Amino acid sequence: MAKRSAYLLVFAVMFLLVVGVVMLISTCAFAATTPSDDVYYDAKRQGVWLALGLGVCWVAAAVDYHRWQKHVWWIYGAVILLLVLCFVPGIGMEVNNEKRWISARLLGISAIQLQPSELAKLAVAILLAHWFAMHPDCGKRFLKGFFLPSLFAGVLIGLVLFEVDMGTAAILTGTFFLLLFVAGVNWKYLGLLAGGGVAGLIGMLQIAPDRMARIVAFMDIEGNKREAAFQQWIGLMALGSGGMDGRGLGSGRLKMLYMPFAHTDFIFPMVGEELGLRATLLVVFAFVLVAVAGITIAFHAPDRFGMLLGLGLVCFIVLQAMLNIGVTTAVLPNTGLPLPFVSYGGSSLLGAMAAVGILLNVYRQGRQEEIESRFWVRGRRITPRV
Repeated sequence: MAKRSAYLLVFAVMFLLVVGVVMLISTCAFAATTPSDDVYYDAKRQGVWLALGLGVCWVAAAVDYHRWQKHVWWIYGAVILLLVLCFVPGIGMEVNNEKRWISARLLGISAIQLQPSELAKLAVAILLAHWFAMHPDCGKRFLKGFFLPSLFAGVLIGLVLFEVDMGTAAILTGTFFLLLFVAGVNWKYLGLLAGGGVAGLIGMLQIAPDRMARIVAFMDIEGNKREAAFQQWIGLMALGSGGMDGRGLGSGRLKMLYMPFAHTDFIFPMVGEELGLRATLLVVFAFVLVAVAGITIAFHAPDRFGMLLGLGLVCFIVLQAMLNIGVTTAVLPNTGLPLPFVSYGGSSLLGAMAAVGILLNVYRQGRQEEIESRFWVRGRRITPRV
């Protein structure tokens, strides 16, 4: 399994990318932001992002993952700066009362938009992997084992939270909690973290009443189907109308201006409507493969930093997929998160492809160390016969 983990990871990611491209071509023509003279405008843009994502993946797979550890504080500072820019007038962009994006409008390039919270996921994984690799026995100590890593990660999570991006903040918190658990942090501190997370969630719901409205609507989707629960209600209709075999590729009806964000946050129900239950189960199975392959790569990493980094990267990909699928199937309240590798969105695609590339580099180095160790017996190097 360990030898095939990279192949399984690449296969699953390529399958998800193909599904994303196909469904984006099918749905983007009906997006509200699509220019009337170019119905495939979003598909073309996503094609550019996909090409960039493949390049980022290749570079990340070729670069020694220890270099990220050497420059961890530069990465941390750069991501904080980008997150702060989301609140700067003229640079930050506000969409639906959310300040998630920065643009190059001041440079006259309004088409380029970046979502720094996607980079924050990578930064949290690199930062915590570095910290617990440098302090492997600090889990029982409050200062080094809990307070300082919580402080560093909390700055990133707090900035994302005040963008009113509660979905990404939940992913960062979940990744943070997992890495603390794997690093051996005292369970009492983990309980304190869980309590703080609940308190923070309640506080943000008071600051952002529209998020509270989403939770209230989630409790009664049928009763709020004309208001805050409209997307999830339409998503359930799309999944139900698709049945086992689907209506056929391109034959979906609910994407025709009925379903807001059909090509972004709610692309999963579109897969169900047009391709059927079998296709949605294959998408879920592909994310299971990503989880299994990624965890296997992490546990066969050559060092503690590689292991923790691999687990953090896998966690944010799989956790985001779980939240998106949970939202679109009305199992969870609406969070506004895209489906990794499938939904439209350049920043999300670049972040996920960078994570895959780093995982492949961890795999390569783990395999190289395993091969080299076979030629050493009792401190002597054995040259294999040709």
